[in-house]
Amino acid sequence: MNRLRTISVIGLGYIGLPTAVVLASRGVSVVGVDINSDVVARINRGEVHIVEPDLDAVTARVVQNGLLRATTSVSEADAFVIAVPTPFHDGKADMAYVKSAAASVAPVLKAGDLVVLESTSPPGTTEAMVVQLAALRPDLKFPGRQDGACDVRVAYCPERVLPGRVLVELVENDRVIGGITPECAARAEELYRIFCTGSLLRTDVRTAEMCKLTENSFRDVGIAFANELSVICEKLGVNVWELIRLANHHPRVNILQPGPGVGGHCIAVDPWFIVAAAPEQARLIRTAREVNDAKPAHVLANIKAAIAGARAAGIRPTVGVLGLAFKADVDDFRESPALQIAEAIASWSNCEVIVSEPHAEALPGRLSGLKHVRMSGDVHELIRESHIVVMLVNHRHYKEISREDLEGKAIIDTRGVWS
Repeated sequence: MNRLRTISVIGLGYIGLPTAVVLASRGVSVVGVDINSDVVARINRGEVHIVEPDLDAVTARVVQNGLLRATTSVSEADAFVIAVPTPFHDGKADMAYVKSAAASVAPVLKAGDLVVLESTSPPGTTEAMVVQLAALRPDLKFPGRQDGACDVRVAYCPERVLPGRVLVELVENDRVIGGITPECAARAEELYRIFCTGSLLRTDVRTAEMCKLTENSFRDVGIAFANELSVICEKLGVNVWELIRLANHHPRVNILQPGPGVGGHCIAVDPWFIVAAAPEQARLIRTAREVNDAKPAHVLANIKAAIAGARAAGIRPTVGVLGLAFKADVDDFRESPALQIAEAIASWSNCEVIVSEPHAEALPGRLSGLKHVRMSGDVHELIRESHIVVMLVNHRHYKEISREDLEGKAIIDTRGVWS
């Protein structure tokens, strides 16, 4: 019999909300906690504040059934899942949200509770959280702090889901569960067994923390190879998309696709956690990050050249920008190279800018409020009015654009859509 009757999910963002919803859909009473009162109010109306297939329908159902409610304050529960942001600034992970979440949980802890950290974190973060909780609750025994049995179990379990498939992958993907002790890992397994059909892989807490960082660093290195290859091919006059297609016919070669850079809160950030933890040893990982971080500047140089060519012909060009999200078919703009590129173009005064982003109702970031920048919901109008077309995000919405529609226009295709 599962002892976890009420589960509190701290942080109702891109991971926390789907996790809360999936748990509630299994008949568990879930209390979601977020510091944003607008987010809390929307969820309690059965609405969602992020774009993710099927999330709106499932959220509405579990809220209506009374299995999920949201609040701005933490109350007693049998398990606490912390899924708050861990931004990376100036070469260091900002753990303020994790510390704040732990501090909010501490007063309501009781013997028998489980605390699981899911936020991407440097190795040692979960152990530091235990020290914090123990200091705030000296009346309770915490794992690794005293000999013998403990009152509260603590574990680390990173998510590994793909935006656009979160509800599926939360359930089907294997999970790595790192316990402060083996008993902590076993207790955390009870939580994830509620909804996970994939394998639940127990390990120690530091290995679990490092596993999430390693997975995304591996992907970042692969993307860096593709991005560097695209720059080399451009110099040599080789079509990189054709080259990769042919090379991938080798039975042991699987080159990824290049792009305008790397975005999102995982691949673009997680490798820096490893670099910060072992700066002298993480040479390849650091170089891959530098290669990917440099790609937007390379794209901007090509756009500048196209603008210069138009102005030399006596034209004040209009630049059509397709996509701002960090990847296709999501509304997530975190660390987006596309948004970075669009903001740079908008900062210039030598062109007009039309932006298309089907997952945004208004211009985000520094794009808003500029007279020479506007948003268009009609992609065909954008193409007609643009002298230079820049493909940054290959949203499904753009598949209707044909190569013939682009006749006579300068094209900068960072995704290989028309190449």
